[in-house]
Amino acid sequence: QSIFRDFVRIQGEDKFINKTNGVAPRRWMNECNPDMSELITEAVGDRSWVTDLTKLSTLEARATDSDFRQRWWAAKQKNKQRLADYILATTGIQVSADAMFDVQVKRIHEYKRQLMNILAVIYRYHCLKQMTPAQRTKELPRVVIFAGKAAAGYWVAKQVIKLINSVAEVINSDEEIGDILKVVFIPDYSVTAAENIIPASDISQHISTAGTEASGTSNMKFVLNGGIILGTVDGANIEIGEEVGEEQIFFFGCLAHEVADFRHYLRFHQPKPDAALQAAFDMIQANTFGDAHLFQPLIDAVLRGGDVYLLSVDFPSYIEAHKAVEAAYRQHDEWITKSILSVARMAKFSSDRSIQEYAEEVWNIEPAPVSGQSV
Repeated sequence: QSIFRDFVRIQGEDKFINKTNGVAPRRWMNECNPDMSELITEAVGDRSWVTDLTKLSTLEARATDSDFRQRWWAAKQKNKQRLADYILATTGIQVSADAMFDVQVKRIHEYKRQLMNILAVIYRYHCLKQMTPAQRTKELPRVVIFAGKAAAGYWVAKQVIKLINSVAEVINSDEEIGDILKVVFIPDYSVTAAENIIPASDISQHISTAGTEASGTSNMKFVLNGGIILGTVDGANIEIGEEVGEEQIFFFGCLAHEVADFRHYLRFHQPKPDAALQAAFDMIQANTFGDAHLFQPLIDAVLRGGDVYLLSVDFPSYIEAHKAVEAAYRQHDEWITKSILSVARMAKFSSDRSIQEYAEEVWNIEPAPVSGQSV
């Protein structure tokens, strides 16, 4: 309909075929999350699931087993403590593993909207500062974790990284806030860092503007490790929702077919921002996080630059989605059920399935069995 429209018209639809990506369960489950992997092996009866993720479905029968659920939660908490130790070692920031771990790790880019995430963090900080100490004690503690790299010449992305770190410095040193809200940017993102981060997420954010993400694979990794998605109806989020059930995922934001109309409108109009978004802008412009002039171009891109990635459009529903996440997380038993069922229904997202489909439908090659190998 858009990118390949002319090619399809000339060469026909049969020239094009779509295959959903997958991730390797050997690294992204078995190696990086040994405690959860042991529980899966117990449920399946052997380690055959490592090369056949369809066997994850046996977890569904254990979702109501109280002992299994308790050990599942303990595995997640152990992973969170491991990440807390890693954060302390790499950043010097001390976080509590008892808080909800809210993670966004991916390449820093405007369409992936790390800016929207940190603006929501600023709004949360604004709300906390308006509360009395007694009111703050009732809030759900949250650690917001960012990681990812920007292209060397991508100035806007680097400004977003600067804003995240400036916000983190202020919030993390605010004694009134304490452990209720912490913000961390983990430097030098790598596979090693990912192996510490991904198994520890309670919620992971995949919030690209609808229609801009071709697929994405980090969302698959997070869910295969028992994390829940907060995301837009975009990329592989859609297929993950279809597999695990939309009750196991928190969707928000406009849909892909609406984006063009919103962009056209915002190109010629400057609507007043939502009150929550304006509150975040006000805190930045009040020099709360350092010289506001450094960050004014980021604000201008939303208010005066046509808001190409529709932050102002999606921000209200994004804040409401965060509220839904918090309400669900407080329901401890239901959250564990979501986590187990999500993993149980993620067989489709193995790289083995993806490669098998390429082999059969694109490359027309036969498998060559290898004997004497173990995983």
